[in-house]
Amino acid sequence: MTALTEVELIHLEGKVERWIRFGREREECILDRRRRVLAFAPGSIFAFVRWASNDYGTVVSRIDVLRAVATGEPFSTVPFVTPGAEILLRISGWPKVAQVLAAIDQVEALDLRSEDACADHWRHVANRVTAGERPRPYTRERHAAWLLRRRIAA
Repeated sequence: MTALTEVELIHLEGKVERWIRFGREREECILDRRRRVLAFAPGSIFAFVRWASNDYGTVVSRIDVLRAVATGEPFSTVPFVTPGAEILLRISGWPKVAQVLAAIDQVEALDLRSEDACADHWRHVANRVTAGERPRPYTRERHAAWLLRRRIAA
């Protein structure tokens, strides 16, 4: 078992799309023009978007914010993610996925990388969106507190 978490991506225009919205990949393997595999180091946080349609419209619209796990850590299985990952956020349905994408844009509007935001923020976004509520915005103050908490815990 490799220490990296691998994610299979594909782009079949208008049919199936799987892409990474944010995250720092460690390795990339291009399989062909439409398929590639990205690998993430343990502890890396990334957003994985899945979308598919058929002749009648969209059939799958999903976003997962995941944390790559180290060998021996518990994980959840996620389609197209090997071996799996810790799920911080799992949302389906385009209106809710759009809310999550807006939350990601809000973090990036602060000139922060979404993968550097506190994992608890993504859990908060998941809970609020699932409950039909608006997530609290991520702020520079929250980010500074997260960095201090991470340094103290290390």
